[in-house]
Amino acid sequence: MKKLILATSNKGKVKEIKALLPEYEVIPYTDLITPFEIVEDAPTFKENALIKARAVYQALGNKKATVLADDSGISVDVLGGAPGIFSARYGGENADDKKNLSKLIEAIKAEGVTSSPAHYTAAIAIVTEAKERTVHGWMHGIALTEARGNGGFGYDPMFTPLGYDKTLGELDDAIKKELSHRSKALYLAKKILKSL
Repeated sequence: MKKLILATSNKGKVKEIKALLPEYEVIPYTDLITPFEIVEDAPTFKENALIKARAVYQALGNKKATVLADDSGISVDVLGGAPGIFSARYGGENADDKKNLSKLIEAIKAEGVTSSPAHYTAAIAIVTEAKERTVHGWMHGIALTEARGNGGFGYDPMFTPLGYDKTLGELDDAIKKELSHRSKALYLAKKILKSL
């Protein structure tokens, strides 16, 4: 089984990517080397995914490694696209999912609305010795000012995908897998991985 090193230690992402790429041995880089800070200072999901993948590839010191990085987040229309690339740290430095979720709910409420069109973006970067490739996936829907359900992670309990009245926190994993921005990006990433 081919090894795929993930440039993340986020347990939710690791679990999701493992489930979506069962034909690979998916290993978070933190299982191989000491975690280190990666400064994601680019203005786009794509560039930040590349920064992460390149940094981990270099740190591993293994020319044969295949590193996959994901940069993703939610963009809310009523907030002018925020939190966008700042989704993971929207609640401040070292904020957890709960703090980020609460802050986003309060920010939408502050606009005097109870919901807003929103979308998730996932950018995936794959770095090997020979190539660098990126792909994207999107999921559109509505951001709510209430959290519902205990499934998923991040902003899932406040997001209802288009065509559904349940949040990602309430929906069955199989449905979520089909709709997910990360699933869509990984579907494209699989094609690249096969060609390597």
